Amino acid sequence: MITPIYAALLALLYVYLSARVIKLRMKYQVGIGDGQQTLLTRAIRVQGNFGEYVPFALLLVWMYETLSGGPIVVHLLGIALLIGRLLHAYGVSQKQEVLKYRQIGMVMTFLVIVVSALLLLFKAII
Repeated sequence: MITPIYAALLALLYVYLSARVIKLRMKYQVGIGDGQQTLLTRAIRVQGNFGEYVPFALLLVWMYETLSGGPIVVHLLGIALLIGRLLHAYGVSQKQEVLKYRQIGMVMTFLVIVVSALLLLFKAII
């Protein structure tokens, strides 16, 4: 099984992103919401966006792998998802957002989802 490697790496990234939110909440003394603190707002969205896309993407990659998907393809999908999420997190986390990194990160995430979905449909048809 290959997907668990990327699930573990992404889980560690998620914990890091969550810890960053906690650290900023403590720094700005904000329990609920963002206290209108730009960096906290950005950290919350990075963590939230990660939680919205990564589980679904990983599920699709895992399904492909369990249907005898090619190991090289699984690795490519996993690497693309990991790099995409790192780029997205970096781009959005900056006080002056680096839109290029955010966009590349989202495109990579969407590509993983779309390619995995198409591969699954192809496997289901054949």
